[in-house]
Amino acid sequence: MTLDAGTAPPDGEGSVQVALDPRDEIKGAKVFAVYGKGGIGKSTTSSNLSAAFSKLGHRVLQIGCDPKHDSTFTLTKKMMPTVIDVLEQVDFHAEELRTDDFMFEGYNGVMCVEAGGPPAGTGCGGYVVGQTVKLLKQHHLLEDTDVVIFDVLGDVVCGGFAAPLQHADNAIVVAANDFDSIFAMNRIVAAINAKAKNYNVRLGGVVANRSAATDEIDRFSDAIGMRRLAHFKDLDAIRRSRLKKCTLFEMEDSPEVEEAREEYMQLARSLWKGIDPVDANPMKDRDIFDFLGFE
Repeated sequence: MTLDAGTAPPDGEGSVQVALDPRDEIKGAKVFAVYGKGGIGKSTTSSNLSAAFSKLGHRVLQIGCDPKHDSTFTLTKKMMPTVIDVLEQVDFHAEELRTDDFMFEGYNGVMCVEAGGPPAGTGCGGYVVGQTVKLLKQHHLLEDTDVVIFDVLGDVVCGGFAAPLQHADNAIVVAANDFDSIFAMNRIVAAINAKAKNYNVRLGGVVANRSAATDEIDRFSDAIGMRRLAHFKDLDAIRRSRLKKCTLFEMEDSPEVEEAREEYMQLARSLWKGIDPVDANPMKDRDIFDFLGFE
């Protein structure tokens, strides 16, 4: 679907989003946007998934979309400057920037960019995402990329941080087997469905994370037509990998680590091969509250 900038209908009731300029479309790469409740492990999931794609021989770019700019540090071993930071240094003259001012190579060749964001309450995250994609295109950095992963700020499904959905082919939700993250997933599904009315993005499914079991995720998914793509247990090795500033693929071998690595590899294989879109129908807030509650 190709849209003329500013002429598309709104992305659902109440939306005030501006249509994506066709010149800013990402072409040629498979694009995934990772969403979920804050603190649920989106960055860990995104970084290990990026590593898995790279292990399959694909050229990967991960874009962190959080002002905390901590999406990619397990790949790069450092906190990188954000796109918005480096643009401010040159008074937003993007032509003065070099590639290595804002893009850094991480584990196994994964390229990493932190979009950053405005200080709290002072601007729009969607603007920052848009400027980041424009900068990447100006420097021809998307032409040799096979996979792009947007790791998006948690708990926010406003128009600004829904901006990666304008670029993505599939949106993936990360959730634990608990009320809060499933409740957040329900609202995120509604936001993705709204964007899907006018953009190519489609709901891919849910990744269960930090959970010994998946019974509540599966029960809810069955009720709304969602699909579980993968399951990562609450492993101490994953927690320690964040402390060590490395991916799971760099941790010492153990049966549980090897099992988690293979789950990431299988998820990467499935996404690369292509998954059928999910037609999920989210619940009303009161309905999901009653559905997930215990008697």
